Amino acid sequence: MIDGLDTQDVRELKGVGNAMAEKLARLHLNTVQDLLFHLPIRYQDRTRVVPIGQLRFGDEAVIEGHITGAEIKMGKRRSLLCRIKDHTGTLCLRFFHFSAAQKKQLEAGKRLRCFGEIRRGSSGFEIYHPEYQLISEEETPPKATQLTPIYPLTEGLTQTKIRQLCEQALERLTPYNLQEWLPDELRHAFSLSPLCDAIQFLHHPTKDVNLEQLRSGAHPAQYRLSFEELMAHQLSLIGKRLKAKQDVSVRVPNAGALSQQLLSQLPFSPTQAQQRVFGEILQDLGTGHPMLRLVQGDVGSGKTLVAALAAASVVQAGYQVAIMAPTEILAEQHYHNFRQWFEPLGLNVAWMIGKLKGKAREKELADIASGVAHLVVGTHALFQDTVEFDRLALAVIDEQHRFGVHQRMALREKGMKHGIQPHQLIMTATPIPRTLAMSAYADLDCSIIDELPPGRTPVNTVVVSDQRRQEVIDRVKSACEEGKQAYWVCTLIEESEALQCQAAEDTALLLQEQLGNLSIGLVHGRLKSQEKADIMAKFKAGDLQLLVATTVIEVGVDVPNASLMVIENPERLGLAQLHQLRGRVGRGQAASHCVLLYKAPLGQQGKERLSTMRETSDGFKIAEKDLELRGPGELLGTRQTGLWEFKVADLQRDKNLLDDVQKAAIQLHNHYPDRVAPLLSRWLPNHDQYLNV
Repeated sequence: MIDGLDTQDVRELKGVGNAMAEKLARLHLNTVQDLLFHLPIRYQDRTRVVPIGQLRFGDEAVIEGHITGAEIKMGKRRSLLCRIKDHTGTLCLRFFHFSAAQKKQLEAGKRLRCFGEIRRGSSGFEIYHPEYQLISEEETPPKATQLTPIYPLTEGLTQTKIRQLCEQALERLTPYNLQEWLPDELRHAFSLSPLCDAIQFLHHPTKDVNLEQLRSGAHPAQYRLSFEELMAHQLSLIGKRLKAKQDVSVRVPNAGALSQQLLSQLPFSPTQAQQRVFGEILQDLGTGHPMLRLVQGDVGSGKTLVAALAAASVVQAGYQVAIMAPTEILAEQHYHNFRQWFEPLGLNVAWMIGKLKGKAREKELADIASGVAHLVVGTHALFQDTVEFDRLALAVIDEQHRFGVHQRMALREKGMKHGIQPHQLIMTATPIPRTLAMSAYADLDCSIIDELPPGRTPVNTVVVSDQRRQEVIDRVKSACEEGKQAYWVCTLIEESEALQCQAAEDTALLLQEQLGNLSIGLVHGRLKSQEKADIMAKFKAGDLQLLVATTVIEVGVDVPNASLMVIENPERLGLAQLHQLRGRVGRGQAASHCVLLYKAPLGQQGKERLSTMRETSDGFKIAEKDLELRGPGELLGTRQTGLWEFKVADLQRDKNLLDDVQKAAIQLHNHYPDRVAPLLSRWLPNHDQYLNV
């Protein structure tokens, strides 16, 4: 039996002692196989000498020429300047750290070969601190025959050292000790090259390779490894889904009378889309296995009502429901809605947030633990050890991408008191791009509420420079004088909540000075919950005409008479957040407007964000653009979990692979089940901890 490279410790390689092994471990390089999958982030072309006349700014290139002079220049920083010339032009080499011996070595007439990045200097192109060697006229040293790999590093590890170690790993590489887990049938079906060939090539691309293809990740060797890595993630999600289907949960056979009572007291009827999605949820609840369903719906599509109908069915079956929201203001909105809907039906709704203290907290905890509370609404405070449920059978998680993997696991554990896995209903008003729906959320059943309730009006979005601030203030004034209401949202680039609140307070004062005849309210994160609730209630009742706020009003606020929203510094927010904020208006009959009041000059990303907002109100298009601009880690809130840190693949770049990857993963799972575990341990060594999420 040949030892696999996945079992060979890096200490077996020449030059790796305990100290070096520790440095490598910081990069998760513990085995020889890890080194093989530690691929270059880019390449340098040292295979040819580039004439000086053909150089472009930003190029990395090998140059050869004769030294025409070297001198010390005194400027802001003392530097050694060496000029070299070939038959096409001249170039300066600049050294900020140098010795007298080095200056003497670089004397006029000598021939020199150097490598570095081309920069713009005061007298034309320059290279700072190039790698260089003096060469004789008689004997020219050989040039590199392959591209030079540049690897990710950590402190104390040099490119030279990591190249030596990767070289040793490649010397050990054979098709026998790095197992090909993809069967020939699959490789041929999806045009995948052999694994060993792909790895060899990516560590040492030949000099005739298409560099642009390599830079864009489109080379067949990169395609081969990206495909296998994405497959491993798919297999992990398939495993997670199958495991969930084997677990036991409460069986809720039908909607029951409580759901009908809830509907009968509403002043409106649910849309067909809401009825369809509720039907899909009921089907899940009736299986006896834990539901894992994601409900997507644009702002204002009525997700909360669907969650309430599901909750009514579970409560009727004799169990508890937890509703969790990422912010206090959204939790308060849900608490208000659920009390309004369920208390007339004789049910108790409890409340659990971090700021709840003393006797009030003790009472809520006792009601939750004893089962007196049928429904519990709260923030991440629901995870705390002191919160114990009597019979939790359904967890409704709103805007789940804001909660980490381990937080969701903690809430699930709350229902295990009786050995029953709670059902999970996940809601989001941030439409999931197809790319993520096929990858990060592939273990969830997905429902889309694709119909807005009647009476919702489209929002007209305009982009205005803050130099026209007075015009915007005048527009707010005229809208409010016509009987409408408006929001003015303040954002700051600083993360500090104190600075955000200060900005909102300053803006409110300035607007009060200019709009003295209007009733203006102020809401920010430092207000007490009751103060925020009181101001929001006044705004909703029409007692306030203008509400100045930080982004706390992003979700969960419903004021049909508000028809104008001004967002300051929108370039500082993500697209999904802008879309959420815009969704606070357009909830009534009046034509609604959103003004994006930006500060010039705009960067490229800022321009793209604002033009996207102006051009479309389609949540899915906005989500796709947000993914493109921000990347999946930030969008999912999973950077801290490590779940979506790919070694080779790039979810956005490789999204066109996902359909084939899904097919291949299902085929491998069904026909070659013995190959699944080794493939997972190669790409996702810690995948087990995520199977329980």
